[in-house]
Amino acid sequence: MAIGFRICKRAAIAPIELVEAFAKLPVANVSDAMHRVTAAGPSLRPMHAFGGMAGVALTVRCRPGDNLMLHKAIDMAQPGDVIVCDAGGDLTNSLMGELMLAYAVKRRVAGFVLNGAIRDLDAIRKVNLPIFAAGVTHRGPYKDGPGEINVAISLGGMVIEPGDIVIGDADGVLSVPLAGAEEILKKTQAKQSAEMAQMTAIEAGTNDRSWVDATLRRLGCEIPEGV
Repeated sequence: MAIGFRICKRAAIAPIELVEAFAKLPVANVSDAMHRVTAAGPSLRPMHAFGGMAGVALTVRCRPGDNLMLHKAIDMAQPGDVIVCDAGGDLTNSLMGELMLAYAVKRRVAGFVLNGAIRDLDAIRKVNLPIFAAGVTHRGPYKDGPGEINVAISLGGMVIEPGDIVIGDADGVLSVPLAGAEEILKKTQAKQSAEMAQMTAIEAGTNDRSWVDATLRRLGCEIPEGV
């Protein structure tokens, strides 16, 4: 086994129905349903103009500043895949730009998560394919390898397995483990319904705020009368 320079196959892939269900939900609420302990880090920000992202993880590990395996991943991508690439977070050289973006659109890639830099930012914003990256630089990449495709990777401590569900919006990126995706979906939908009910109460002026003082007293906070 050529550890560090290999291409693997995905053992499982999230069904389209699950992906579409998560696409309708805010990343923040999914994160809450996962107990708020999973994140790819605040450095991965949307580089496209607007809109969310949801798809099936096609994972890539690249040497910093080298995009050979990222090119191969686009060749391999199935419609609806999100290509998630760990390139060590290095911003010296970009991982992709306008030409790779155009090819990815033809391949019907659903988006990119790049722990590295991009270039051709104006084109990326114009095309508006979801791309989350750590930075921007005009310096181009090398194409020498090594790297790996469809192996478990980690971004900011968040583990992404090939075939997991990857979602993103203006708040950032989150990977939903395929093994627990259905349970996480149910919890997120319940939270979403509760928040909608709370928003209705806020607009009606009937929102119950008694929990704030109750929590402060439970924690031993001294509260003057009438405050």
